[in-house]
Amino acid sequence: MKKKIPVEDLRPGMYVSELDRNWRDTPFLFQGFEITSEEEIEELKRHCKHVFIDTNEGSDVSPKPRRVAATSFTAVASGENSKERIIHLEKVVENFAPWHRHAPRYQDLTTLDEEIGQAKIVVTNTREAVYDIMEDVRLGRSIDTSGAKKVVADMVDSVIRNPDALMCLNQLKKKDEYTALHSLRVCVLALAFGRHLDLSDEELNLLGLGALLHDVGKMKVPNDIINKPGKLTEEEFTLMKSHVPCGVDILEQTHGIPSVAIDVARFHHERYAGGGYAIGVKGEDIGLFGTVGAIVDCYDAITSDRSYHAGMSAHDALKKMYSWRGRDFQPVLVEQFIQCMGIYPIGSVVELSTGAVGVVISVNRTRRLKPKVAMVLNPDKTPFTPAKVIDLMHQEGAGPGRELEIRKVLPPGAHGVLPTKYIPLGG
Repeated sequence: MKKKIPVEDLRPGMYVSELDRNWRDTPFLFQGFEITSEEEIEELKRHCKHVFIDTNEGSDVSPKPRRVAATSFTAVASGENSKERIIHLEKVVENFAPWHRHAPRYQDLTTLDEEIGQAKIVVTNTREAVYDIMEDVRLGRSIDTSGAKKVVADMVDSVIRNPDALMCLNQLKKKDEYTALHSLRVCVLALAFGRHLDLSDEELNLLGLGALLHDVGKMKVPNDIINKPGKLTEEEFTLMKSHVPCGVDILEQTHGIPSVAIDVARFHHERYAGGGYAIGVKGEDIGLFGTVGAIVDCYDAITSDRSYHAGMSAHDALKKMYSWRGRDFQPVLVEQFIQCMGIYPIGSVVELSTGAVGVVISVNRTRRLKPKVAMVLNPDKTPFTPAKVIDLMHQEGAGPGRELEIRKVLPPGAHGVLPTKYIPLGG
């Protein structure tokens, strides 16, 4: 039963279901958490005059023992919470078992063309926020948690409407801005993957916040080590690995970041069969957010140009990651990530059955082999004019009796085709 009470009457054990204002105007990630300390009550007093408690979820008159929810404001990486991470991971994995069919939670609400303009604004704001966060960490200042939550919430809204817009903008990569833009791209990838996994709006906000902040510890590692073109020495690699515990420590000392969100930073270099760092956990102990973080962090790293390697194509990266399933990543989740990205990910340069060349600009979430393709070159490899986008689902341009389909994926730069020239970028 819900009950409206003044904040002065709050005490540990009560479950706050609603605030007297929008959650985005407070340090709390979202409404709905159990009070576990006097400090939380003091924080509520600073922002609210009254709240609504749910006596079915928490105590009314006297505190009673209750398991802290995985999305609780004060969720911690304790043994009990670790158990919840495992249960949550198992539940998500079970949803994608061959015998378990379910309707997806989300349907596209906008087209790519409708969403791309708003997505561009979101990326611009998020990019600025990431640079501010990185600079604050580098100088030892507090992270602007509310600002980070705001840009993540905007990204969640865009991904729920149509994830392809932000995924198109994810193709814009600059080697000299890798660390900052990597955090932005990992956030986009995590949210698109989380949407595919049917995570709730609240869970997407938690996942996105953790993904955006997962690499803050790198601000404490010298740039000459991060950008070293050659192989790191054992001492240098030890220093590089320190970015994980350093980042976790920074986030744990930052007010308003739940531990389940910090799991992305805590576990994104752990590996399914072991052998990762910095804790050395494996299997389901990595948890859902840690596993998602590990998958999307790896994908962006191996598809990006760095000082020490050239990024591989998205298609090749997904094939490589598939071969690593069971060793580096939870098998079902890496398979679902490939499903999420599409057999032909956005930005892929492809050759069609006619010999024409195009760039994939939008995936088909029901028919993975039938994306939308921006036509670039005719079969004789002359420029395709006028510009045209073909939806392979409807086989436009195939001709009588001919089925237009993708014959193969071409390597990056084939025929001089630069994908970012052809994907929608919002004008």
